[in-house]
Amino acid sequence: MSSINELEDMDKLRGLSWMVALSQGLGITMVVLMGVWLNTYMGGFAWDGSGKEFNLHPLCTICGMVFLYGEAALVYRVFRQTEKLKAKIIHGSLLLLAFIAVVVGLVAVFQFHNHGHITNMYSLHSWCGMTTVILFCLQFLIGFLSFLLPGARPSIRKFYLPIHQFFGGAILVLSLVSVISGLDEKLIFKLKGSGYSKLPPTAVIANVCGLVSIAFVFTILFIIQKSEWRRKSSEEEENLSIHFRALSQGSDTE
Repeated sequence: MSSINELEDMDKLRGLSWMVALSQGLGITMVVLMGVWLNTYMGGFAWDGSGKEFNLHPLCTICGMVFLYGEAALVYRVFRQTEKLKAKIIHGSLLLLAFIAVVVGLVAVFQFHNHGHITNMYSLHSWCGMTTVILFCLQFLIGFLSFLLPGARPSIRKFYLPIHQFFGGAILVLSLVSVISGLDEKLIFKLKGSGYSKLPPTAVIANVCGLVSIAFVFTILFIIQKSEWRRKSSEEEENLSIHFRALSQGSDTE
């Protein structure tokens, strides 16, 4: 009976492996397409207040809030046999890298706007993007305090976990909305008049990048919502959590 269960688990994990491989292919393709589009058709990159500096904004955004954020969401599916604390550190490290990328992207776009005397925060894209960043920062901070630092009560972690998981998926979707709206907005500004409708190469590559981004995010969401692919907590991990809490309480009384 146990051997049958092991075979069933292997089949489930084989499906997970294929979906993770698909997500990695889509994610890398998405980032490469964005880099090629910006470097070849949008003028490349610089840090001088020009349009080249603006190009760092979409690149950093898609690398941080879509690719790295999606990678962080997969940690507890990919590292199923890794010690829970190590998995948490990997998860948090990827989110920290995503945060750094987002900060660079925001600084680039605001410097570009200020250098060109362009109004900030007027479009729906900018509102969606800033909402996404604020939610991401709150999610990162509360998640760090609740799950990575020792001392949080297990009851609080249990209560907050489904909220953390919900907003994790919601923020990824909002990131996708921001990227798609940003791509479309940039193309409209770049290809004024009827230029967009003629589908020049720059529009084709940007549109394909948008479609690949959708496929990447949907693949990530599909993986993380499959209950049979979720990491199962072990007794050892529960004991470790209690141990960390005890250490924290001990240090508070000293």
